[in-house]
Amino acid sequence: MAAAANIAARPGWRPGPLPGFRPTLGFTLLYLSLVVLLPLAALVLKTAGLSWGAFWATVTSSRALAAYKLSFGGALLAGGINTVAGLLLSWVLVRYRFPGRDVVDAIIDLPLALPTAVAGIALTAIYAPTGAVGGFLERHGVQVAFTWVGVVLAMVFVGLPFAVRSVQPVLMELGPELEEAAAVLGASRLRTFSRVILPVLVPPLLTGFALAFARAVGEYGSIVFISGNMPNHTEIVPLLIVTKLEQFQYQQATALAVVMLAGSLVTLLAVNLLQAWNRRWTGHA
Repeated sequence: MAAAANIAARPGWRPGPLPGFRPTLGFTLLYLSLVVLLPLAALVLKTAGLSWGAFWATVTSSRALAAYKLSFGGALLAGGINTVAGLLLSWVLVRYRFPGRDVVDAIIDLPLALPTAVAGIALTAIYAPTGAVGGFLERHGVQVAFTWVGVVLAMVFVGLPFAVRSVQPVLMELGPELEEAAAVLGASRLRTFSRVILPVLVPPLLTGFALAFARAVGEYGSIVFISGNMPNHTEIVPLLIVTKLEQFQYQQATALAVVMLAGSLVTLLAVNLLQAWNRRWTGHA
């Protein structure tokens, strides 16, 4: 009581709009448990009904391995593409003023609002051999739809907003003053970017990559149309899980989901460790 009275007696002190630490922490833990932890625990418990031999046979089958390779490999490639593209788009939107800038800025968020099935149908219509772009590429020996290239394209489409929105606020706060000061000191453009700008942008770039990767790994709707869904070739893990569910192989489906969960957690942990290392490195630099 005395401590509370002392705090209340401080000049300009006002009680917060939310309750204290314990009620808010309790609500946070309850919410996370109901929405995140319990469903994941149920997933693991359902998989535990399989014997080790059955689990291993399910998650290491040739069909599953091909799906892992496409899902995780495609997500890594799409995340890398989105990281570079997100940096360039963010730079253009922050550093330049041009007609239609607000329209471009709004279009970047379109994949977040567009139903994924609609995105998949649109991408397939454009990049299929009978589509406008796909037909042109097909005549030059390049096929996008119904190949792994189409899968990566769909992953890039759904992950781009995360890469842009992670970098854009940092660039807005950075301002051009540091670049001007480096130029006055005689630094070249490349040296200015690599020694002044890039160290500040590494954490948001890694965050954007992690978000784009996670979004791509779990994507289903926009990929299922453009991939062609050929087992061992263009089949992603979410589609394989749905196939197992349709065949009433629930434990096999949850086994594949556990592998996907573990892979995503390991990747996100690696990105967080890289971010922590970068903060320490830049702090000592």
